[in-house]
Amino acid sequence: MSAPPFQHAPDPPWIFRTYAGHSTPAESNRLYRANLAKGQTGLSVAFDLPTQTGYDSDHVLARGEVGKVGVPVGHLGDMRALFDGIPLARMNTSMTINAPAAWLLALYATLADEQGADPRELQGTTQNDILKEYLSRGTYIFPPAPSLKLTADTIAWSLDALPKWNPVNICSYHLQEAGATPEQELAFALAAAIAVLDELRAPRRIEIVRPSPLTGEDREGGAGGQASDDGAATPTPYPLPARGRGIESAAEFARVFSRISFFVNAGLRFITETCKMRAFGLLWEEIGRERYGVTDASALRFRYGVQVNSLGLTESQAENNVYRILLETLAVTLSKNARARAVQLPAWNEALGLPRPWDQQWSLRLQQILAYETDLLEFEDIFDGSKTIEAKVGDLAAGARAELARIDALGGAAAALGDMKAALVTSNRKRVEAIEAGAQMIVGVNCYTEAEASPLEAGEKSIHTIDLAAEAGQIARLKAWRAQRDAREVETALAALGACAREGDNIMPASLACAKAGATTGEWAQTLREVYGEYRGPTGVALVIESGGEDIEAVKHDVAALSEKLGRQLTFLVGKPGLDGHSNGAEQIAARARAVGIEAIYEGIRLTPAEIVAAAKEKRAHAVGLSILSGSHLDLVREVIVLMRAEGLDNVPLVVGGIIPPADALALKQMGVAGVYSPKDFRITSIMADVVKLVAARQGPPILV
Repeated sequence: MSAPPFQHAPDPPWIFRTYAGHSTPAESNRLYRANLAKGQTGLSVAFDLPTQTGYDSDHVLARGEVGKVGVPVGHLGDMRALFDGIPLARMNTSMTINAPAAWLLALYATLADEQGADPRELQGTTQNDILKEYLSRGTYIFPPAPSLKLTADTIAWSLDALPKWNPVNICSYHLQEAGATPEQELAFALAAAIAVLDELRAPRRIEIVRPSPLTGEDREGGAGGQASDDGAATPTPYPLPARGRGIESAAEFARVFSRISFFVNAGLRFITETCKMRAFGLLWEEIGRERYGVTDASALRFRYGVQVNSLGLTESQAENNVYRILLETLAVTLSKNARARAVQLPAWNEALGLPRPWDQQWSLRLQQILAYETDLLEFEDIFDGSKTIEAKVGDLAAGARAELARIDALGGAAAALGDMKAALVTSNRKRVEAIEAGAQMIVGVNCYTEAEASPLEAGEKSIHTIDLAAEAGQIARLKAWRAQRDAREVETALAALGACAREGDNIMPASLACAKAGATTGEWAQTLREVYGEYRGPTGVALVIESGGEDIEAVKHDVAALSEKLGRQLTFLVGKPGLDGHSNGAEQIAARARAVGIEAIYEGIRLTPAEIVAAAKEKRAHAVGLSILSGSHLDLVREVIVLMRAEGLDNVPLVVGGIIPPADALALKQMGVAGVYSPKDFRITSIMADVVKLVAARQGPPILV
């Protein structure tokens, strides 16, 4: 008796991954091998912030950041240690790397060659979606034009060199975390994909905005030159020729289109999220057929991996996050025609700190139970024919088309970064206000807050802690690597890389030569910085943003009264020290400060403690707030405090926000921090009220201008 057409033998499951990496390559290797032994079927590499932003572990900006949010990879030796005993020919590896994606791919391909792997069989992805970095994640290095060129170079090179590799993974994940609505998430991600495809189809001369020292208000926007509030800058032309990147053959362009993959987010509104994924597939096929003339059905398929929403995980009653993760996973697995090809799940306690191996195992087991113990994979798409689903998909697609048309009218995603960033900040403001007002209910946060103590969070080892000696050890190994290599060979390879960049040639062959010669991540990036310059993205909070969240009138009154006493407007400097680029919280703090009448100074991400303290002194800030989500809060705050005291700013209260465990919060207060805030402190206007009280408590007689 034949099986009914709607039910069949189980389909193969998606790839099981865990986003992982920390401390050192050797420690991360042990974690990878342990996870693979537990049934994980692919790897997802988390790199530390110095690696992601093109710095070696001994650079001043890397201080306190090494190995904190991922693994440091500074050279080929680190890559060897990271994948020791792991045959790359049999592995599907995802690397969350963007600005230096060409470099990390060169290291990976070089190691695969050392292992004897056939490059035609290597499978995996490099995220390599630089535009969303300017909008939401902050690990960009170069201006948009040369950054898109680097992305195009990796794609063009990979087509023949690594034909099974996905050289770009357009990422909407961080857009949702930055506040994007489903329509914005669809449109902004697809606009980024269009920008990459257009770069491959039509090579052009690049106008580089030459870097200039960025201080004060210049940091609000551009890449040097005359910065503006929307992130634009008046360029100083530095044209680079365009060579060999144009793909004119229809068949060849269809190959390019087929290698574009996506990495998405899935939130708790899992029916809407399911519809969003179906809309992604619909719109991607439309773009392929109508904009690029792709007709091959296989090439037009929407290919994506997913990590479900970490933003929705709560610090309060964190055990409830297990249910949230499961429900979010359903959004990307229930619909067969819109099912993810790879899934990586966060751990339940990521809002508390770095997960332990056991926590990651728990998330892996969720995937395995869903795939192997249920009948999910035995059925055709259970949503086909649903009028409700079709209507919602149509509604989302229509909204996304309108957003895409607006971005096109602005000149495309690269030209519209300032506008898109402002839109995300506004959407995120509305989300935060809905949570504050209780319109968006979050169990354990703004409702049902009475709860028993969780035994899962008991004890000192409830989260994983990084060995404090890991950074020093990594730096020592880096110095030993530099000492044993052929310095002349490295110098020659880097000179060739710089020449390649200046001439506009494909960067990959020169990057491979640098990898084999023993160059480091920082050296590769610095060589390109000298050609392309650096960039500072828009903050999206240049204008005062009206607030409809908590009642702000009382705080406005207190701000006005204190400002009168001070003799000038209450001034609050919001700083992002270190390399942490997740700026959503800092942006909302700055926006709310302005809404209550405070002069908020927010100069964007990636500032040194010295720059923050200098700005606080120059602007005569009455209070300083630091936002740090990378786990480097103890090191960075300690340095800021030392510098503030040296500059005579002892009387200026310092507050700190981030993912800060209770023990660290206590340590910060013992250092002299006046207030510590974590994700459970979601009422932003209340934080503003605290700042006003802290400043008022430290004031003597009225200060005259």
